[in-house]
Amino acid sequence: MDIDPLQRLLAERACERVVLDFVRRLDLGEPSSVAGLFTEDGRWEWPEGERVVEGREALRKYFGARPAGRLSRRLMSNVLVTLASPDTAISTAYFTTYRVDGHHGGMVPAAPPVQVGHYEDTFREVDGSWLISTRTLFLPFGGPTPRH
Repeated sequence: MDIDPLQRLLAERACERVVLDFVRRLDLGEPSSVAGLFTEDGRWEWPEGERVVEGREALRKYFGARPAGRLSRRLMSNVLVTLASPDTAISTAYFTTYRVDGHHGGMVPAAPPVQVGHYEDTFREVDGSWLISTRTLFLPFGGPTPRH
């Protein structure tokens, strides 16, 4: 594939920003706005349990149903984006999630993370913006969300 190195760099960086914006919106923004980072036919899936949410409106509803009083912080690392064609890319990114329910302000005592896993994403460029086409969540370490 013959792509200008600068165009490759810009596309890969745009996809990396989407990966990071996803967790920022979940933790610090409006969770339902995460749906805007997906293509109209975007898909979020967990192979374990065969759970799938498909389509931007279904994703908006899913992420908008976040429980009131949930406090979370996700750490993203090892984000590796690879351009597959001029308008498609793939990535793998590791995440660690700290989360409690029933939070009503103040500092929460430190505790181990509730999840550690990775995302495998595909991206498409749509009207000049890079968006998630599919996100697959792999969760080798997980447990219940504690209450504060």
